[in-house]
Amino acid sequence: MGEEVILLDFWPSLFGMRVRIALREKGVEFDMREEDLSNKSPLLLKMNPVHKKIPILVHNGKPVCESLLIVQYIDESWVRESPLLPSDPYERARAGFWADYVDKKLNPAMRTMWLLTGEAQEAGKRDFIECLKVLEGELGDKAYFGVERFGYVDVSLIPFYSWFYALDFGIVEECPKLVAWAKRCMQRESVAKSLPDQHKLRDFLLVRQKKLQAK
Repeated sequence: MGEEVILLDFWPSLFGMRVRIALREKGVEFDMREEDLSNKSPLLLKMNPVHKKIPILVHNGKPVCESLLIVQYIDESWVRESPLLPSDPYERARAGFWADYVDKKLNPAMRTMWLLTGEAQEAGKRDFIECLKVLEGELGDKAYFGVERFGYVDVSLIPFYSWFYALDFGIVEECPKLVAWAKRCMQRESVAKSLPDQHKLRDFLLVRQKKLQAK
């Protein structure tokens, strides 16, 4: 009996990109269903009635929500292919810590900077770059955050690179090791297929930025 794997998603979603990458790393065939977030589908509202947000993985009729939890679920459900989380408990905890850092520190800093203008934006950019430098310090001279293997932290962070590139956040000079890491990740088929076209993303983000800044 075949498995039914549905992903409710929205193409520019950083968090949806994580799930797409994880599924492709595992070689899992899935049905991606694009959501209109201004007119959410009945399936989305049924599968995530609490937060009503994407991404949602529906595996054989059962929903899994929140991107980091979904990636962990994918890793545990398709164990034999390309493990994403370390088997060692300590390393597993460290990976969880840094993925959490991306969500709780980097993501808010990036979005705050994106919405600001003028001097406030420059101050926000400094805070954002500091967050990136912390991550670059953790990466060090390793090929990936999972040492030599592309893993959980890499999956968690690499979608943000698509926004860096699209909006020209100026990280090339500030964080060269992180940029080199991102280019390694982009050579992976799972990543290249999961991140959107940069020109399309840039146009979308600039329009969205103007609308939000006008409020």
